[in-house]
Amino acid sequence: MRRIDGLIGGKSVKITSGREADVFNPNTGDVQAKVGLASTSDVDLAVQAAAKAFPGWAGTNPQRRARVMFEFKRLVEANMQSLAELLSSEHGKVVADSKGDIQRGLEVIEFACGIPHALKGEYTEGAGPGIDVYSMRQPLGVVAGITPFNFPAMIPMWMFGVAIATGNTFVLKPSERDPSVPVRLGELFMEAGQAAGIDVTGVLNVVHGDKVAVDAILHHPEVRAVSFVGSSDIAHYIYQVGAANGKRVQAMGGAKNHGIVLPDADMDQVVKDLAGAAFGSAGERCMALPVVVPVGQKTADELRERMIAEIETLKVGISTDPGAQYGPVVTAAHRDKIANYIQLGKDEGAELVVDGRDFKLQGYEKGFFIGPSLFDKVQTGMKTYHEEIFGPVLQIVRANTLDEAIALPSKHQYGNGVAIFTRNGRAAREFASKVNVGMVGINVPIPVPVAYHTFGGWKRSAFGDTNQHGMEGLKFWTKVKTVTARWPEGDVADSSFVIPTMK
Repeated sequence: MRRIDGLIGGKSVKITSGREADVFNPNTGDVQAKVGLASTSDVDLAVQAAAKAFPGWAGTNPQRRARVMFEFKRLVEANMQSLAELLSSEHGKVVADSKGDIQRGLEVIEFACGIPHALKGEYTEGAGPGIDVYSMRQPLGVVAGITPFNFPAMIPMWMFGVAIATGNTFVLKPSERDPSVPVRLGELFMEAGQAAGIDVTGVLNVVHGDKVAVDAILHHPEVRAVSFVGSSDIAHYIYQVGAANGKRVQAMGGAKNHGIVLPDADMDQVVKDLAGAAFGSAGERCMALPVVVPVGQKTADELRERMIAEIETLKVGISTDPGAQYGPVVTAAHRDKIANYIQLGKDEGAELVVDGRDFKLQGYEKGFFIGPSLFDKVQTGMKTYHEEIFGPVLQIVRANTLDEAIALPSKHQYGNGVAIFTRNGRAAREFASKVNVGMVGINVPIPVPVAYHTFGGWKRSAFGDTNQHGMEGLKFWTKVKTVTARWPEGDVADSSFVIPTMK
């Protein structure tokens, strides 16, 4: 049985806790590997490796750090196929989708390659008589990322790309459900350092684990900042505990993204977009679109019939099937959770139009597959509307007016993403301005911003005031130091007891 251990100080290190978890092949349902779950001492070993590396890495000039990122980008691109296949084998998403996972992470690495420019501070000459004021951004020290199973390549790179480029050293705690790709990324980062002629030992460390490892990170006195992506309850916990321990924390939580469809929308495009956004990656995306809100009865009836027809064309298959739109979910437990939500929606009184629970893939009956499901006439008081299902389930919530439609995502507990489909520019502009959600798509079903902008939701979708990647990410992973300088000549009046002013 294959065993997956941590990457600490540039080498594979066997976890000492004696605890381990199964890593499944979602296509077959078989256990394909065991992953060691870190103890508090294992996490401490990773933190100490990062702490040892920090002075040298922080002292490496930004241009040389950027050269490592350039090499890392090159190596990830060169290994794209094998990384995608490895990712799919543990997560279940189809290989093409896995390549997208890696590519969206690489785009943040590309942003990080420009870190010398992004790190430039501000300078004011002559702020006062012979006085100059300037600022600089400096790394925090040892920082950490705790990442989810649904994007085992993208989200780690979102975090460590900017954090490392700005001069920090990093401890990554990925999901124990699909741990191999994060380790492989760590190995490629070591190779990137060698190719650039720069020692990066201990700069990027990977430890696997569960709540024990998470708590060890949150309580470790040498960890200066923690970034997290996962469910909202855990995000809230991490924000509270991390802040209580004096750490800088960003914690991204769950989502229930809505798609508003106005009567003038291009329905052909809407249906295609909804199918991809709701069912792609088996709905296991925090930026999936699981709720569609058609405005007006005619729009709703047409959308319903078109979605039924579209669902019939979808192909669910193994992750290596190039013709499949999506593959299995990550574990049997997660499949059962989705199925339970479908039953709950039916019990609550929503109309189950398409039921995907009985789907079986011939030859892969033990795989963690679930077919696409469609609900209509979902009401806002239903638990299935209020909570994140995180599976291939699309819910139709009908609205009579645009204002009514806007109110739905605005009042929902989550505020990650939202989309509107329309040809009406005024309506789209009004929607983007009014809706109480962090990321907005206009005829774009999954509005994940490009790498040089920033990613972050509102309400229970995010805790903390700083977003992921872009300049917001740079702000999170650095601290500002401001210098006020004077170089006097000759006699200086005694002003030691007077607060400095810029007279």
